[in-house]
Amino acid sequence: MEYDQIKSLIVSMFGDSIVLKEDKTSLQPSMTIPVEKILEVCQFLHVQPQLYFDFLACITAIDNGAEVGTMEVIYHLNSIPYEHTLVLKVEVPRNKEDEPLPKVPSLTPIWRTADWHEREAFDLIGIDFVGHPDLRRILLPADWEGHPLRKDYKEQEEYHGIKVKY
Repeated sequence: MEYDQIKSLIVSMFGDSIVLKEDKTSLQPSMTIPVEKILEVCQFLHVQPQLYFDFLACITAIDNGAEVGTMEVIYHLNSIPYEHTLVLKVEVPRNKEDEPLPKVPSLTPIWRTADWHEREAFDLIGIDFVGHPDLRRILLPADWEGHPLRKDYKEQEEYHGIKVKY
């Protein structure tokens, strides 16, 4: 199934307001979905017999920087039996230093592979995946300060007496 057909099914189910932005200039076109609808849309994509997106290949998080004031979570979905792919994005406001982390619903109830992908995005970028069964750091120690892939990340000088920054 082609991108435009998949988009039509999503729009027919959720209405025109569900697709905020489209990027057809890249090799893989994408749709930006409102963060409050991502779980519902993904559930539809998973159970819809014509689509059956049975595999969540990757979740990536991006910090667009303080100037832009947003962060993105990008989902790469595949249907193995139908051999089609889809890229979905959600955009959330970027939090300031003393504010709570941006919140995005966890997709672990749909795809178990979301578990480690969401933990990595939490660890490195600082996105809170609401409803995740075990959201904790996966690459860095539990007491590490900050999220290293943020554009404004400042390395700590020491970690448990070990000089980190030279």
